Amino acid sequence: METSKLKLLLQKKKHKWLLLLILFSTILLLTSITAFSSTPQLLYKLHGNRNHFHQVPRFVESKLEKSLSFPTHKTPRLAYLISGSAGDGVSLKRALKALYHPRNQYAVHLDLEATVEERLELARWVREEKVFEEVGNVRVVVRSNLVTYRGPTMVSNTLHAAAILLKDIIDGEYWDWFINLSASDYPLMTQDDILHALSDIPRNLNFIEHTSDIGWKEDQRARPVIIDPGLYSLQKSEVFWIPEKRSVPTAYKLFTGSAWMMLSRSFVEYCLWGWDNLPRNVLMYYANFLSSPEGYFHTVICNADEFRNTTVNHDLHFIAWDNPPKQHPHFLTVDDYQSMVDSNVPFARKFGKNDPVLDKIDSSILGRSADGFVPGGWFTNEGNASTALPHIDLKNTTELKPGPGARRLKRLISSLLLADDFHTTHCTK
Repeated sequence: METSKLKLLLQKKKHKWLLLLILFSTILLLTSITAFSSTPQLLYKLHGNRNHFHQVPRFVESKLEKSLSFPTHKTPRLAYLISGSAGDGVSLKRALKALYHPRNQYAVHLDLEATVEERLELARWVREEKVFEEVGNVRVVVRSNLVTYRGPTMVSNTLHAAAILLKDIIDGEYWDWFINLSASDYPLMTQDDILHALSDIPRNLNFIEHTSDIGWKEDQRARPVIIDPGLYSLQKSEVFWIPEKRSVPTAYKLFTGSAWMMLSRSFVEYCLWGWDNLPRNVLMYYANFLSSPEGYFHTVICNADEFRNTTVNHDLHFIAWDNPPKQHPHFLTVDDYQSMVDSNVPFARKFGKNDPVLDKIDSSILGRSADGFVPGGWFTNEGNASTALPHIDLKNTTELKPGPGARRLKRLISSLLLADDFHTTHCTK
């Protein structure tokens, strides 16, 4: 009798442990399924398209989503790089104030050819400017780079600034486009005009002048191999050539164009992350390419399946070249003023330091007084806003007061996007 009771007790305990084992296994299985299914959701939140994970990839690269997906705002945000060299400090400050808006982000850079005193003065000026201190959207590149236009250091400096502008920015302040300018550039319309005109277009568009017809550049730039001392020296010097030449790449097609552009944030992130390695391979190739700023971003975007159909073949600049063209455009003067306005573009270059035409642009287009900010929806003060902190409503930086410049830029963008061949000529010419 006692033996039967013992057997019954053991069977009950065995049954109890079996139930616990089944329950534990079920919980473990559910946990595994949840973790497996939640991983793509987490990656979706960070990297975009959740439908991408419905397919089983053959290669690891296809597991990586190609661009971040953050909430967009009706009024876009811009990220500017304004760079200069020795003696450009005054021009850089002027350009920054003419381009300033609290909704945007700014990186300013004086390269190593500028004196230590000039670079420190720029940092002091930014630090002590009350508006910049209040808003906190202007960053000085403290670890300056040595930049030579004819070598790859300008590309490196551009990527450096873009990385800085992506760092420590909260989701609500993420910018939509990156624009690279120099201290010799100047705006031809207000930031309110530009932001208003860009509000209604897709945020993935890339304004980058490009062509695959490299012509004479194949023999004079693509085949020669150059070394830029700016990659390893503290002193600026001319690039030098290697006697041997190389063949044109077969893994990707070369493109060329303007060194000035407005790039989408998703494409900039692609260039910085390089998840399929194309940006890194092309960057290493262009490290030995003469005038690489005129080809690196163009070659990457036109060889990347995800981005080649996002190109708009325009650099948004008014630039006047000599005939025949030289390496650099000629300096713009008052004689070029009407042509600049009629071009409908937001930026122009090159300007001499404190040329009278800049004063005319300030007074006739920007409504900006000497050393002041450009009036707009973001502050109520009239006149000079450089010595007193304007009344800024940081909770409502979307209030814009567009003027004639917005209408001009909308005409330009419409003519580009509504062209009959716009959807069929991306990276094909």
